[in-house]
Amino acid sequence: MDEVTILGLSVEELGGRALMFVVVVVIALVVQRVLVRIASRALEASNVPSASIFVNLLRALIWSVTLLAVLKPVFGIDPTWLVTTIGIVSVAVSLGLQDTISNVVSGFGLMLAKVVKPGDDVTVGSTSGRVVDVTWRSTTVRTRGGDLEVIPNALLNKTSLTHVTRWSQTLCEVPFVALPAADLDLVAAEARGLAADALDGLLDPELGVDVVFSALASTGTEGAVRAHVRDGVALSEAADRVVRALQGRPWIAGA
Repeated sequence: MDEVTILGLSVEELGGRALMFVVVVVIALVVQRVLVRIASRALEASNVPSASIFVNLLRALIWSVTLLAVLKPVFGIDPTWLVTTIGIVSVAVSLGLQDTISNVVSGFGLMLAKVVKPGDDVTVGSTSGRVVDVTWRSTTVRTRGGDLEVIPNALLNKTSLTHVTRWSQTLCEVPFVALPAADLDLVAAEARGLAADALDGLLDPELGVDVVFSALASTGTEGAVRAHVRDGVALSEAADRVVRALQGRPWIAGA
């Protein structure tokens, strides 16, 4: 009796390949379950943002290796051509998506290193504000004026970043010049009182208002009102109030 063949393979050979396929898949499932559980716990303990993305990438890696492992013994397909094709396609795609890939890679680094996270007050280049979101491609910063600045992660990774303290984030500074003959103690006391009245309800009760003198000039003594306002108060609004309060004082040079 002729031996039954399917696709050029005997029943025994098909059964062996099917058994091998099932065994490899079962092993992959077990490995995935163990590694994913370990990775999930490690990522949750480290508070890495978007930790599920890392877990999904781990799953994709496990099943990619599984596919390559069964191609030759089960399906009789040489995996070399597949790897070569994927490599060529990857190069072509990477050339067309250089900026996107750069942002994603930078996002990986920012998240793993915890360089920035939502709630941080930062200055990046000419942009200052609070981080509201960090994604794989970009970081969103809300300025004190209310604008949302979307900064590509690749740019954030290359640009000097400063974590701003609450002291400097809430500081409204209004410079002025006092007349040469003015009593600086009286000037400081009056300027402090005027600024406090003008900013009633807007001041940070812990930091308040201060007046400092920094230099001598031909027109008089250079000073500044330094007021710390509450979170959410626009610095431009606070500065406008202080300028209006100081305008016309007899000790202001040029008034």
